[in-house]
Amino acid sequence: MRTTRFLAVTTAVLFSVGVYGAPAANVAVGPQYDTTHVYVAPGDFDRFVASLLAIFGGTTSKQGVFDVTPTPSNTMSQLVLTPAGTLSVFGFKTPIPYPFGAERTGYLVTDLDGATHAAQAAGAEVLVSPFNDPIGRDVIIQWPGGVNMQLYWHTTAPSYPPLQTIPENRVYVSPERVAAFIGGFLAFSQGKTVSDDARAPGVEIGRPGDTYRRVRIESTFGKLTVLVTDGHLPYPYGRETTGYEVADLAGTLAKAKSAGVVILAGPYLADRRNAAVVQFPGGYIAEIHSVETSHK
Repeated sequence: MRTTRFLAVTTAVLFSVGVYGAPAANVAVGPQYDTTHVYVAPGDFDRFVASLLAIFGGTTSKQGVFDVTPTPSNTMSQLVLTPAGTLSVFGFKTPIPYPFGAERTGYLVTDLDGATHAAQAAGAEVLVSPFNDPIGRDVIIQWPGGVNMQLYWHTTAPSYPPLQTIPENRVYVSPERVAAFIGGFLAFSQGKTVSDDARAPGVEIGRPGDTYRRVRIESTFGKLTVLVTDGHLPYPYGRETTGYEVADLAGTLAKAKSAGVVILAGPYLADRRNAAVVQFPGGYIAEIHSVETSHK
């Protein structure tokens, strides 16, 4: 076990200093600019946005219909800025071009071409080469383990308020691909591993009594949690792409129920967190948690 852990850590360190040369520049802007991408049916769009605001508070951009893909399409689009995280909501009125809809997040970068090259150097594949959208440029990349992300750049730099709590990007990866994913993402994000628990409580993935490996990473992009599993996951685990931190889980869940949100799993206590997995109107699944501030 020690040998395995040493090799995994060594691999991550080699990637973080740049196995292909000097470390890449930090292209991240800040966690308030890292948006969870949510695709809902047009008929559920307004109800979904309203439920987010009812639970987390915040503001929205003006809703509109745009072509945001490199091939012709039309989607309702709106940005939701909450104190717990930012979401880009899409309600396509036309069929969704491949591979859009599979990307979990959009990360704002200072230089799209530079960020794309840095991601490739760190082991990512470009699924959709850089293209123009109504307000900037975008690219879709895929990390080892099948993790799809969008990188974006705006012609006019956006200005969003700082977040009260930083959401976590929740990534499920197989044991065979986790070293490549973590090493590559650390190199690209210039981040650090905050914790690496080889025996995390299985209740976090719906398997009480079992254990699994959980790695927490932080960078200028925000927080990212890697859940390393064999894929034997009961519903809804693996469907949630983001974990949102709130001050009071019980109070938040009460507001959630009133807003039409369904509790799918939990609440449960693990790793000093009270957590639950919920489904919003329109089908979006997320984890919500509060952090215990003192040991009992």
